[in-house]
Amino acid sequence: MARLDPLDALAERRRNVDVGGARLAVFEYGRQPAAGVPTLLLVHGYPDDHRVFLPAIAELATTHHVVAYDTRNAGASVIVGSPGDFGLATLVDDVFAVLAAVGASAVHLVGHDWGSIQGWAAVQDPRAAALISRYTSISGPDLRHFSRWVRSRYRSPRAWRQLAGQLLRSWYIGAFLLPVLPEAAWRLFLTRRYGQVAKRDVGDDPVRGLALYRSNMFAARRWPAAARVAMPVQVVVPRRDPFLSPDLVDGLETWVDDLTVVPVDAGHWWPATRPAEFAALLRNAGAG
Repeated sequence: MARLDPLDALAERRRNVDVGGARLAVFEYGRQPAAGVPTLLLVHGYPDDHRVFLPAIAELATTHHVVAYDTRNAGASVIVGSPGDFGLATLVDDVFAVLAAVGASAVHLVGHDWGSIQGWAAVQDPRAAALISRYTSISGPDLRHFSRWVRSRYRSPRAWRQLAGQLLRSWYIGAFLLPVLPEAAWRLFLTRRYGQVAKRDVGDDPVRGLALYRSNMFAARRWPAAARVAMPVQVVVPRRDPFLSPDLVDGLETWVDDLTVVPVDAGHWWPATRPAEFAALLRNAGAG
């Protein structure tokens, strides 16, 4: 059976969803939602848009109802008014607005990078119980867990090596918080370089997405409330991720009741570089 061309042959259905000062571009692929048809909601990270998932969607479209959207910092989504709200609580509202628009329930939520950060906050929201049945996190920690993890390592000299390793991996966050320079670097050479690696035109997504870091880093008082997570959660840990230490999963079991950790021999963009493996993982998780 010939493999679908993710850029040409996928049956795409698009709608716009207005929420919180943004117009989100929402895309549906594959089967129509119906009883017995599992629904996936894929949330991309930085500096991507929903197209990062297209190769995997091609693998899943024959069996699943797949929903993806460009977050309010990316792609075909636009901010209505200025300057726009990119806080984590607003990003979580976006997740639930998309679910309401497509009429989906018992959804398998999947997040990568910043999409995973949003996903962690979404599954701790009271609205999740009626709409989200399981969660897959890839290369994006819960912000409160990350903060607790850093503090616990700081207090234990034996763990300073782990802490130093993660702080070195996180150097870029401080750079992104600087004024002007990150925009200049992306526009002068980084956008072109990333587009060559990603094999697609990423446009202004890298510059627009800097608002994610500037709105949410070191802003714990604005983060949504923390809560225990009872639904099944699997955390994919790419062993060669240059940005996140595999040790960050330590302590998740204290507040995630049904946790599975899945190490993969890959880098940060595993969903895009190994789409067949990614799709197989979602199928084997009993999506939906």
